[in-house]
Amino acid sequence: MLSADRPEPVITDQRLLRGAQTRRTIARHAVDVASVEGLNGLSLGRLATDLGLSKSGVQTLFGTKENLQLAAIDCAREEFVAAVVRPVRSTPHGAARLRALIEHWIAYAERPLFPGGCFRAANIADFDSRPGPVRDALVRDQTAWVDLLAAELRAAADAGEIAELDVDFAAFQIDAVLCAANTALRLGDEDAPDKVRKVVEGFLAPPR
Repeated sequence: MLSADRPEPVITDQRLLRGAQTRRTIARHAVDVASVEGLNGLSLGRLATDLGLSKSGVQTLFGTKENLQLAAIDCAREEFVAAVVRPVRSTPHGAARLRALIEHWIAYAERPLFPGGCFRAANIADFDSRPGPVRDALVRDQTAWVDLLAAELRAAADAGEIAELDVDFAAFQIDAVLCAANTALRLGDEDAPDKVRKVVEGFLAPPR
């Protein structure tokens, strides 16, 4: 779930704190690597070398490549929520919040937050036909994001801000445009954000 308010656990033991900080550093670097090379490009040895750590130390923290992949997904989700979801929590539900979400998503992909752009777009195609925990984690995040878009469309329709529409289908279409825009931005299309805005505004037209 893409929650904007999930509290972080408090760690007071200094040894555990250092371990948690090192684990976070490794996971964050794993996100950057996976956004460019995919989650299959991750390895315990690769990240140990990149960060100047011992492979045995990284293995102690994560155990397996799959655990490392899952930690990267968790970290990418937290970063996405912080960049896109949390900043709009004070914006009224409906059209205004959907526009705010889209603007923050554009900044997230255009900046980009990760070297390869949108983390899910970079990875979900590699796992969509490969059952297992990694696929399940990616699907949960993807579903939560599309559900969030649908919820704001539903709020806008219920408030009479926009015409009645199939919110699930509209959210699917908006997400598809965002994925296309992520690719376009990576290829140097500077007009991609305006194309996204134009598509979204088509769904937010006031009722006639």
